[in-house]
Amino acid sequence: MIPGFSNRRHFKDLTEQEILALAISSEEDDARIYRTYAARLRKEFPDTSKMFDGMAEEEDGHRRSLIELYKVRFGETILLIRREHVAGFYARNPVWLVENLGLDRIRDEVAGMESAACNFYLAAAKRTTDADTRKLLGDLAAAEAGHLAAADRLEQKLLTEDVRASEDERARRQLILTWVQPGLAGLMDGSVSTLAPIFATAFATHDTWTTFLVGLAASLGAGISMGFTEAASDDGTISGRGSPVKRGVASGVMTAIGGLGHALPYLITDFWTATSIAIIIVFFELWAIAWIQNKYMNTPFFRAAIQVVLGGGLVFAVGILIGNA
Repeated sequence: MIPGFSNRRHFKDLTEQEILALAISSEEDDARIYRTYAARLRKEFPDTSKMFDGMAEEEDGHRRSLIELYKVRFGETILLIRREHVAGFYARNPVWLVENLGLDRIRDEVAGMESAACNFYLAAAKRTTDADTRKLLGDLAAAEAGHLAAADRLEQKLLTEDVRASEDERARRQLILTWVQPGLAGLMDGSVSTLAPIFATAFATHDTWTTFLVGLAASLGAGISMGFTEAASDDGTISGRGSPVKRGVASGVMTAIGGLGHALPYLITDFWTATSIAIIIVFFELWAIAWIQNKYMNTPFFRAAIQVVLGGGLVFAVGILIGNA
């Protein structure tokens, strides 16, 4: 293939037969995506799962109608043409990029799927001067608009305000248990526990490079330790806290970030400049911890701030006292 050129065809160059075959394969793909979402959500969110099952059935109905039309016009053999064969055709995100991002993210993805398909066919219809092709593209756009309306009807029928509120609360609780709590524990450990070794080294040596190395080692070591401890402490089966891998990653990464925040300024060679910036960063780290506690744990912000500042201040003081000893 010549560099800069693609072996994909442009939509405007497709025949009516190819457009209809493309529509059929797209309907098949979308039905599979909806069924995947339904299976993924069936245990925790049964009502939303039913909605996606219904949408998959709607896609199957449109696919059958398109196949019947294709057979009448072009015969029994349906051309093999898919989205990835057509330059500029709307794409679908891989399921694994969406299914772990939460209930609302999946709902938004579905709305985007239907809207993109509808808009694409409408735009394509405007670009053609052939009457039959224009009618075909208009019919496909109407079918996709019908999907949106069907999805709205299904959502209104299955997801009442109480059901949706219950599922959203369940999703929020799972988010907190799997990501927020382990991440918050890691951020607190990384931000507070590394204060003493970093600032003790800083005031004992006045050597910014040595201080940075100590901070780097303390942060990464604490991150690895916290990550493995969190993952090994609970497999989530009984507690319902979710995947131990996810919790371990959340805890480990946030622990390392908490320590690196006030270690990185010591890449600056001037001791007092680096120390001043590190102290300012510590303030923002402690503020972030208090904000997360207030937002997700319903801890009053003032009380959270006092607890965090008091604990962090004591560890900070210990580091300075030992460093100056």
